[in-house]
Amino acid sequence: MSYWDREKECMPREDIEKLQLRRLKETVYRVYAFVPSYKEKMDRIGIKPDDINSLEDLNKLPFTTKQDLRDNYPFGLFAVPMSEVIRIHSSSGTTGKPTVVGYSKRDIDTWAELMARALTSAGASRQSIIQNSYGYGLFTGGLGVHYGAEKLGASVIPSSGGNTKRQIMLMQDFGTTVLTCTPSYALFLYEVMEEMGVSPSDLKLECGIFGAEPWSENMRREIENKLQINAFDIYGLSEIVGPGVAIECPVRNGLHLAEDHFIAEIIDPETGETLPEGSSGELVISTITKEALPILRYRTRDLSKLDKSGCDCGRTHVRMQKVLGRSDDMVIIRGVNVFPSMVESVLLDIPGVEPHYLLVVDRKGTLDILEVRVEVSEQVFSDEVRKLEELGATISKELESALGISAKVRLVEPKSIERSEGKAQRVIDRRSI
Repeated sequence: MSYWDREKECMPREDIEKLQLRRLKETVYRVYAFVPSYKEKMDRIGIKPDDINSLEDLNKLPFTTKQDLRDNYPFGLFAVPMSEVIRIHSSSGTTGKPTVVGYSKRDIDTWAELMARALTSAGASRQSIIQNSYGYGLFTGGLGVHYGAEKLGASVIPSSGGNTKRQIMLMQDFGTTVLTCTPSYALFLYEVMEEMGVSPSDLKLECGIFGAEPWSENMRREIENKLQINAFDIYGLSEIVGPGVAIECPVRNGLHLAEDHFIAEIIDPETGETLPEGSSGELVISTITKEALPILRYRTRDLSKLDKSGCDCGRTHVRMQKVLGRSDDMVIIRGVNVFPSMVESVLLDIPGVEPHYLLVVDRKGTLDILEVRVEVSEQVFSDEVRKLEELGATISKELESALGISAKVRLVEPKSIERSEGKAQRVIDRRSI
């Protein structure tokens, strides 16, 4: 079993929690002293740094949300002067002001360390040739993986997203062994490989590290079968640090979350109540080593659950379940919560269906209508109408069984649903238009 830092990754639970408490208390004192927004929030509810004396006291602290970052745009939540901020990233800001994140030199070093740990967990080493197809720029994915790969001592190809035929040429010519990108882009790469007449056997790929969007176990199998690799899930978000917050180990029974740098909780997304271990709910993360942008109790909107039991890999850090979806990506249709990953899991169990789909939600009068557009394979699309009707009926029946509501299924020809070089768009909700 390979570790980047066995001592840290296999710490006894008691030692992890002692370290977390010490670092949490330091962080609470720092934000209270240097971030006016946190001081104001804490004063409003009557909480002082001295009130935090155990990990259980964490739930006394207020939540931080994406709106807090927008309200304090651009640098209002920074806990250090700008002279100490050496990197700035931000979100795309598609729904208003972007969320801005800053890093001190130590933050960048910590991030590189976390990503080196993550890459090692997935089987990468100094001998690896890592093709990094996450986007570079203000998005944290590209540079986060890049710095981790360099810290590891691997050879990194900063290919970024897009230019797909060139990506495949680079894989062939440079002998890429590790691919990093979104899972939907990995499948798109395979499609283009087929068009180019390139077989997985023509490549040296061994594994892929995929994140930035929820993806199902069925999609994992699809990627592994098509690209002939081991596919690992990685988790991170810009507001916390970027990629490297958590990653699967070779056992692939949950993602180990770096508890020496973060504290994770699960809450009820409706009430904000902290839930016991093993409960499913919204993941909340506090940073405990960040200098420039320390964040307390950040509501990720990602739905998961936590497991502190032992892992066969020997790592002791808590495992988070593969993210099911996001509470803000969830669509409520006729009172039923529907996540794209639930639909994906059903579709990929049905022969003749491609791993590309789109949920279109509309309203007729007072009734919500769900249409699921599903790509089918070339062979199926050229079949007689009766067979297509039978496939549509099968999909409709399986979706109703899994979701608990009926959905109109529309079979579409191969490659007709728009592909993405980044995060795939899975839902169009026309009810608000």
